[in-house]
Amino acid sequence: MIDCAKRFSGPVQLTTDGHNPYRYATVVGFDDGMVDYAQLVKIYAGVATAGPDSRYSPPVCCGTKIDVRLGLPDPAHVSTSFVERQNLTMRMSMRRFTRLTNGFSKKLQNLGAAVGLHFMHYNFCRLHESLHEQGEPKRTPAMAAGLTDHVWSLAEVIALLRRRPAG
Repeated sequence: MIDCAKRFSGPVQLTTDGHNPYRYATVVGFDDGMVDYAQLVKIYAGVATAGPDSRYSPPVCCGTKIDVRLGLPDPAHVSTSFVERQNLTMRMSMRRFTRLTNGFSKKLQNLGAAVGLHFMHYNFCRLHESLHEQGEPKRTPAMAAGLTDHVWSLAEVIALLRRRPAG
């Protein structure tokens, strides 16, 4: 969270799920007044049936509650939907994050490389339909953020990796 906080130049609104360590990490990571922080806690219904049919089924979410932790977060923007969507995209794109597969990384360094490569491709090489305006060409998130003026080719990504010092 300290690393995350360093990447922002002004106040931010942060939403996490109800995992308790996020509370402490947010207080440690962000200076006073730099974060409006809320936890979105999902309320789940009890498991209706037990057995092999329900073993891998997620519980049913029957509601949520918002716990304001720091500052004054805007209730209209308290949401975990964006990160949940990002997690789904990651799980679908990299089988390393899918349960019960043999695609996991045995070394943390390999996992880090796979995640970095995924996000480089996702942000610089992949055209996104949601960033397409009527009458304008499709673009990548990096293009939308003004970080690049073109869609990167895989050759450009590989060239970038070759310039990077080992270690």
